[in-house]
Amino acid sequence: MLKGISTWVMALVVGLSALSAQAEDWVAGTHYRVISSPMPTADANKVEVVEAFGYWCPHCNAFEPMLAPWAKELPADVSFENMPVVFSRSHELLARAYYVAELLGIKEQVHHAIYDAVHLQRVRFRDAEQVADLFANYGADRDKVLKEMNGFSVGMKLKMGSSRVKGYEVQGVPSMIVNGKYIVSASEAGSNANMLKVVEHLIEKERAAK
Repeated sequence: MLKGISTWVMALVVGLSALSAQAEDWVAGTHYRVISSPMPTADANKVEVVEAFGYWCPHCNAFEPMLAPWAKELPADVSFENMPVVFSRSHELLARAYYVAELLGIKEQVHHAIYDAVHLQRVRFRDAEQVADLFANYGADRDKVLKEMNGFSVGMKLKMGSSRVKGYEVQGVPSMIVNGKYIVSASEAGSNANMLKVVEHLIEKERAAK
């Protein structure tokens, strides 16, 4: 019996050592970057995770089927949000579309639909009318969509988003920011799957620090 217990304890120690070694494999400056000036988060009681993305980005489109189910399984003490990034004027229209979807409460319905329209149906969104047409398919009022697309609230969200992108030191998309302190990209982590693993490691790091 003692031998059995000893074997179990040894297995547990080896398992814990393996987990520790895996965590230690994620190195700041190699697999993720430390943001030079930490950014404030919305809720100090939660670990905040933000995805910097663009609907126009094929890598973001490829990442989304992996990210969406992962985000839904996050524990209650972790918050998650998508953040559209505008690197050029051509990116602004669909960033506005994202914020309008949030304001109208239809983000869950249209988020994937926008990706599909851009990357599967090859729709070239050039104006708010096209966005309103798409959103109308999901029950949105076209006139309200058009009003919000150029409204004050969306304009403010764009300005705040631009400030956050700069503060987070986003260099490309998709990237993930953890608690306003760390930024991870697939190129640094090695793959989309590894990006999520690094984020999980950083969530644990931040949770332990609270």
